Amino acid sequence: MKVTVENKKGLNKDLKVLIEKKTIDTYMEEKYEEIKKTVALKGFRPGKVPKEVLKRQFGKSIYGEVLDKVLKETSTKALEENKIKPAGQPKIDLKSFGEDKDLEYVISITELPKIELESIKNIKIDEYSVKIDSKETDLRIEEIAKNQNNFEEKKDNEKAIKGDLVAFDYKATIDEKDFTGGEGKNTKIVLGKDLFIKNFDKQLFGVKKHESRTADVVLPDNYPQKEFVNKKAKFVCKILEVKKPIDTKINDEFAKSLGAKDLKDLKVLISKQINDQYKNSLNILTKNQILKQIENFKVEEIPENLVEQEVNILLKDMKEDEIKKNKKDFEERAKRRIKVGLILNEFGTQNNIKIEETEIQEEINKQLKMMPGQEKMVMEYYQKNPSASESLRGTIYEEKIIDLIKSKAKVNKKEVTKEEAEKILKSENEKNIKEETKNIDKTESKKEKLSSSKKLEPIKKAKSTSKKSSKLKKVSKK
Repeated sequence: MKVTVENKKGLNKDLKVLIEKKTIDTYMEEKYEEIKKTVALKGFRPGKVPKEVLKRQFGKSIYGEVLDKVLKETSTKALEENKIKPAGQPKIDLKSFGEDKDLEYVISITELPKIELESIKNIKIDEYSVKIDSKETDLRIEEIAKNQNNFEEKKDNEKAIKGDLVAFDYKATIDEKDFTGGEGKNTKIVLGKDLFIKNFDKQLFGVKKHESRTADVVLPDNYPQKEFVNKKAKFVCKILEVKKPIDTKINDEFAKSLGAKDLKDLKVLISKQINDQYKNSLNILTKNQILKQIENFKVEEIPENLVEQEVNILLKDMKEDEIKKNKKDFEERAKRRIKVGLILNEFGTQNNIKIEETEIQEEINKQLKMMPGQEKMVMEYYQKNPSASESLRGTIYEEKIIDLIKSKAKVNKKEVTKEEAEKILKSENEKNIKEETKNIDKTESKKEKLSSSKKLEPIKKAKSTSKKSSKLKKVSKK
């Protein structure tokens, strides 16, 4: 094999490759010997078909297979021997080929730029720890208790008011006729939440146990049987029980119901849970600090083909007039993203960072624990979508690189209160959104683009809506 490298403009190169006929002949002989063992032709014993007969019968198809194999093997070897890393898929242009000829072809590639990683050691980051006081922990526990939705029965003569739980059987009709879904047993609603059918529960205000009450409603747009959508329905309800909400006592029993050993243990777990929430969000801030500094690293040239691919992704589903107006802005954005990706990938390569299959499975298992009752659905999703697992691999790979950079960066450790953490996160979110929207028309499609990786996760306090659902949200000890 003879390879001649020709430098074209910038990162573009052509590799002229010559494979002599005798090399092709060797591949052809190997292929003939391979098929000779399996081919069955009338008049010949198995394995005894002459080469000339095989050539007449299968010569063209065998050459096609050999050509594909030679191109694949020699093009890869040509790139490796010349230490060329292509950015994207190389293009192969056949110049001369045939069973009785030398093989000549040209590999046109855009080469990955040389990446200097010396600046990595100059990266500066803020590393936060959050101080959670006992007052914040107690407030969170009180909130959890408040949303347990425990109820006790009212007296038979007591009327139902807002916040009460009402259980009832119902029989519904449309124009005095039964309809699909128009009957229910032991249906339970909390008055005032309006979660059953709009304007339904307000008609049950004032009911008592064993009482009957009629409610007139319009069936909603999302009613399962489409023929009944927006139809007026009459619900005749038999009230089975009326219950009033009661405060949940915060004690050891309450703590055990949430998976803790006792109340003291629950406070430790909740404190850690709150701390982890803020720590995770602040870790994203630290990651963004790293990525922002990497954006300023010098890279000699960004491959044009990668820029074009990234721009097409960013502009997907946008209208033609919007594309024309904003293409330049998105080209700059694409270049920044590609630059960061190239630098991170080179850092990962130089430090031999690899992802094991066990790590991917561990991440999937984490997701399963976060979605109780939906484990089967999540597993089926990853089984049916190999690209989802590969995307997960990419995420894990990036996080491992970021963690390694953190270990080598100049760290400024900061301990902050919860309130200070909230201010930092709010300020950073506002700054990132401002940067994203700068010089960009505020079209609907642009708004969708604002869900970038730089946006920080807000701290949310989970609220359970029923006693049943609250049991699914046990406090994790991990």
